Amino acid sequence: MTQPSAEQPLDVLHHIALAVDDIQQSVDWYTQNFHCRVVYQDETWALVELANLHLAFVSRDQHPAHIGFVRPDAERFGRLKPHRDGTRSVYVQDPSGNAVEILAENSLSPGP
Repeated sequence: MTQPSAEQPLDVLHHIALAVDDIQQSVDWYTQNFHCRVVYQDETWALVELANLHLAFVSRDQHPAHIGFVRPDAERFGRLKPHRDGTRSVYVQDPSGNAVEILAENSLSPGP
C-alpha cells in the first residue's frame, strides 16, 4: 500500500482486543485502574472506551485476539458479518497471521 497523500485521511484504529481468562475480572481491573467506561459487556466479550481508542476483552474460545480498523471501504476485504453490538465487519489476517478486524464505518454508533 502506498503512503497516504496530504489529502487522504489516515485510517482509524478502533480497538485492540485482548484474549483474557475472565471477562468480568478484566473489566473490573481496567475500570478500577484506568479512567474508562464500559460500552458493552456479556459473558464472552466486553468493550471499554478510553479517550483515544477502545479495548475489547474477548474469551479465548469465542473470539481471536485482534486489532480493529474502521474503513469506509470495509467490503473490499470480504463479506461483512453483522454482530450483536450493531457493527458489521470481516476478519482478515496480516502477512504474519495476526487477526485484523475491518469494521464498516457506517455501522459504528456515534462517539461521545
